[in-house]
Amino acid sequence: MRNIAFVLVIILHVVSCSAGPVSDSNPVSHEKWEKLLKKHVDNKGMVNYKGFIADSTALNSYLEILSANHPNEANWSKDEALAYWINAYNAFTIQLVIRNYPLESIKDIAGGIPFVNTPWDIKFIEIEGQSYDLNNIEHSIIRKDYNEPRIHFVLVCAAVSCPKLRNEAYTAEKLDAQLEDQTRTFFNNPEKNQIGKDKIVVSKLLKWYWGDFSDVAEDRVSYVNSYSSTTVSSDAEVEFMEYYWKLNEQ
Repeated sequence: MRNIAFVLVIILHVVSCSAGPVSDSNPVSHEKWEKLLKKHVDNKGMVNYKGFIADSTALNSYLEILSANHPNEANWSKDEALAYWINAYNAFTIQLVIRNYPLESIKDIAGGIPFVNTPWDIKFIEIEGQSYDLNNIEHSIIRKDYNEPRIHFVLVCAAVSCPKLRNEAYTAEKLDAQLEDQTRTFFNNPEKNQIGKDKIVVSKLLKWYWGDFSDVAEDRVSYVNSYSSTTVSSDAEVEFMEYYWKLNEQ
């Protein structure tokens, strides 16, 4: 019986960890994050990391709000929770970069850290007593729970080929419009995608994560046509751009 009880305790522990912390938090304001974005991100989405370093106290104050308030189904709407996780991913990415600044690329951060393959595997995020890395937020929470392919155009991994960092916070009230605008902006930016009538050279995001898009589009051309200002032929050639990992710095 003691062995059975021990096994049950282990199972309950594993389940509780995978489910995230039990929280009774209420939705938070992203006003502090928005002020920082307006101050340190230009209209092209390029980032003044030195400015964020100078305002690191304000950034940490916002991140402390996130760390103390994990979304829950009881008090948060789906859009409130998704806006929280998008802002969290982008804000904690900024924190990771400025902690290791100066650097040429976010991928440089992984060097010299034992047992860590990439910067996205570093567990530096604490939210209500539970540790997360950026991969946890993107893949285990956002992609797993929200079935929203447009998130790939709002999560910014601090590289030039990433979508632009929006210089306003995501909020539940504006979320759908913000996702739509980000996606349309992304596909009409020739630095991110080159869209022609008979050939498209698109971001590798549509290669790496095509499974997320296949539920809403028959193929890549039809998805691009939903947002591009150029109408692409249904039989157009599709190629993928090289991903440029240089830091998205002003």
